[in-house]
Amino acid sequence: MQTLQVLSDYGAGLFAGGMGILLLIVALLLSIFWLWMLIDCLSSNLPSMEKLIWFLVIFFLHILGAILYYVMVRGGGNRRAMT
Repeated sequence: MQTLQVLSDYGAGLFAGGMGILLLIVALLLSIFWLWMLIDCLSSNLPSMEKLIWFLVIFFLHILGAILYYVMVRGGGNRRAMT
């Protein structure tokens, strides 16, 4: 009976450890994406005032701001209007 208890405790620890590693990887990838969008914004051809506004949006809204910038500015230039 004690062996089953030890195995179940060990399995729960493995699961929690695996989830921790997964969360760490996701957080690292999201931070890299945020930094990429921040650098992309600063090196873009946007007018100075628009660049400043987008920088502040990305900086203060973190990943949400980076996603907004990616969708509205970076991704928007490659699409054609459907007619």
